[in-house]
Order: sequence, then structure tokens, then C-alpha cells
Amino acid sequence: MDKLRVDLGEKSYDICFSDSFEQLAYEMENINAPKKLLIVTDTNVEKLYAGEVKEKLTEAGYDCAVYAFPAGEQHKNMDALLGICGACIKNELDRKSMIVALGGGVVGDMAGFAAAIYMRGIDFVQVPTTLLSQSDSSVGGKTGIDFLEGKNILGAFHQPRMVYINVNTLKTLPEREFVSGMGEVIKHGIIKDAEFYEFLKNNSEKVRSLDTEVLIKMAKRNCGIKAEVVECDEKENGLRAILNFGHTIGHAVESALGFSLTHGECVGLGMEAVFYIAVKRGMIDESELRNVEETLSEYGFSLKVKLPEPEKIYSFMRRDKKKVDGKLKFVLPVRIGEVVRTTDVNDDEILEAISYISKRAD
Repeated sequence: MDKLRVDLGEKSYDICFSDSFEQLAYEMENINAPKKLLIVTDTNVEKLYAGEVKEKLTEAGYDCAVYAFPAGEQHKNMDALLGICGACIKNELDRKSMIVALGGGVVGDMAGFAAAIYMRGIDFVQVPTTLLSQSDSSVGGKTGIDFLEGKNILGAFHQPRMVYINVNTLKTLPEREFVSGMGEVIKHGIIKDAEFYEFLKNNSEKVRSLDTEVLIKMAKRNCGIKAEVVECDEKENGLRAILNFGHTIGHAVESALGFSLTHGECVGLGMEAVFYIAVKRGMIDESELRNVEETLSEYGFSLKVKLPEPEKIYSFMRRDKKKVDGKLKFVLPVRIGEVVRTTDVNDDEILEAISYISKRAD
């Protein structure tokens, strides 16, 4: 089995890459997982994989229960979080027990946050089943919920004990969710690895056809980029901020539209917007913006969407938790594979960039 180590000292863990759940119980034994487990999932993933995962863990001697909350970003809230904690109590989890987060980014964020606060913190493992969670949210220890129309406003840094990625779960993923996940994958190439970006650009047909070998290769390098950044800056005090490339505008679009677009779709729009800002500043040539737009389009992204007035999007940006002394933090491209952080993007630049990604009325 392919593995990648995330080196965080005492909090280090492995990311395991597979094409099935066959080795999950074995890998749980490798981390000395306790016998008492709660599999936390959502109502969509429960029907697909919860039974199989529970069966394999039970056969290996684990005492497993399953708790599923309603699927969807709209349920990434305090009520659902407390439901997970209630399930922990109902199933008699103690401080030595463990949560298994089985599902997409919402499941991982919520289950991880519940693990961070239940009995002042218990262990959990990530078993991500979507491309978005396999490529981004399952690695790095960020957990949280949405609050008062703000995305991930409440949360904690809580590293998993292990991440187990079965790339074949992507074969049951709706096309739109696959596109969403590619937003984060493409982002990782843009911010830190031009060669990986070119691999994605040149292998789009194999990636979209879900070639298992290509998916594992993509997942391993993608997670490697994320791990390299997290190892240098676990709690986002510096370098890790580059992972927010495309997110400052993207998160605001996501919130302003009431989460009717997926996270990755919004990140794609956000990346397009910051490339536009960089072009207008003379930081990059317009051909690089066209290059990225071509790649996004190849993977199924919409390059223009119907948005509220730019001022409304901007009002959501002002609530962004990633501010310094009241100034919004931006990550701008220098070239494919390199970005810079800045807080000097002005209001006019922001509003013009939002207008650029907005679909004009006919």
C-alpha cells in the first residue's frame, strides 16, 4: 500500500492510499486504535459505505456503532455537531475511544470538531470518500462548523491519527462533486508545483475517466503538497496561508449564494478572480490567466456565474476570519507554481475581480 507521512512530531500520522477498504482494519491496528469506535457519516454516504466499513472493522474485533446526520453543507452547524456528541454519549465512548469520520469534507470537519471537544478531546481518523475531502480537508487537522452565515467560523485544529483514502469511492461520486474536488487539486499545483499542474492539465481525460492508477498518483502528490505546507506551519501562522489561494473571494461567493454552489466551484471562481487581479497589477501575463481558465474549463468548471452585486459579495468578505488588523489577506499568483501573500488589495480591485467572474445579464 502507498503511504505518505505527515511529520508533525508527536502528532505525526500516515496517509494511506488504496483502491478498497480491505486494509482499513489492518491500518487501524497499526495505530493501536481502541476497540470502541463510532463511525460518523452522513445520510448519503451511510447508504454507500457505512455497512461495508462497519462489517470490516467488526470482523477485526472492533466494537462499532454508526451515526449519520443529514447530508449537506446546510447541516454543518451546531445542532448537527451536538447530535454527534450525543451519539458519543449514547454509545458510551470514553476518553480512550475513537471517532471514524467516513464521508466528505462536511463529515470530516464535523466529526473532527466533535472529537476535538468531546471529553476535552478524543482521537479520530479520517476516511474521506469525496475528491474534495481526499484532496484537501482530510489532511491538516482543520475542523469546524459554519456559524451566522460565516463558513468554518467555529472550529479547532485537531490532527487525525490516520487518513485512509480509498480512491474507488470516487466512482460513486456525482460529477459535480468530482468537479468540486478538482478545484482544490488544481489549486495545489498552482501554489506550489508547476510540474503537478502540468500533469493535471495533460492527463485530464484519464483523471476524469477515474483511472485508478492515475487517481492514486494524483492523490499522493496532491496530499504531499498539502502535507509539506502543514508540516511547516500547522496552525496557519505563516506559510499555510497559501492554501487559501482562491478562498478569500471563493468563500464569500459560497456564502452569498447560500451554498448553492459547491466549495470547489467557488474556489475555482476565486482562483480565476485573483489571477485577474494579478494580470491587472502586471504581476503575470494574461496568457497565464487564460491557461488556468482553460484547465478549469477542461475539468468542468463554470468560468462565469450569476452573482449578486459585487458589493454584496464584498460584505461577506469583510466577515472573513482570515484578516490582519482589519485587512483582508489575499494570495496572488506570481507564476504557475508560485504565489505571494499580501494585504494590500484595494476595494476597487476586489470589486472589479468579482465583476469579472460574474455572468453578465443578456
